Amino acid sequence: MKSRLIAPLAPRFVAAIALGAAIALGATGCAFLTPVSTTVPYSPSDGMNVPAESGPLQVRNALVVGNEDGTKGNFVAAIINDTDTAQTLNLDINNNGSRRVRVPAHSTVSLGAQGTDPLPIQNLGTLPGQTIPITFQSGNATGVTVLVPVLSAVGDYRLLNP
Repeated sequence: MKSRLIAPLAPRFVAAIALGAAIALGATGCAFLTPVSTTVPYSPSDGMNVPAESGPLQVRNALVVGNEDGTKGNFVAAIINDTDTAQTLNLDINNNGSRRVRVPAHSTVSLGAQGTDPLPIQNLGTLPGQTIPITFQSGNATGVTVLVPVLSAVGDYRLLNP
């Protein structure tokens, strides 16, 4: 008699196990197919980090603080030189002429911070809230162009008003 009661329950039990496995697989399958976001580089600040293709210098938190009408700006960034020799960072801001920043060996130049003036930009031509193309190049690298944000001179940036 026991075998008759167990037999009708077997298909239900198998179906329940199969349904549970399908739900578990469906709920975890998204993580299997999507890239892990912690491996994607990003700039965790207001400015942009410049990719390594720009050369031996590392440029961090690059941004421009612009005036209200977008005619003038101040370029702000931390430029890191981990090499054994002094390096020069060449900047081409919106095809508006080349600028240079010299960085001694094993040091950091913080434009707009730590007693160092920002790099002034005349004829900015970009309003706050927009981006401006800046080409960064150092060493023997060909350089890389990055869209750098132009911010208003408010809050933490009010002292950097051009």
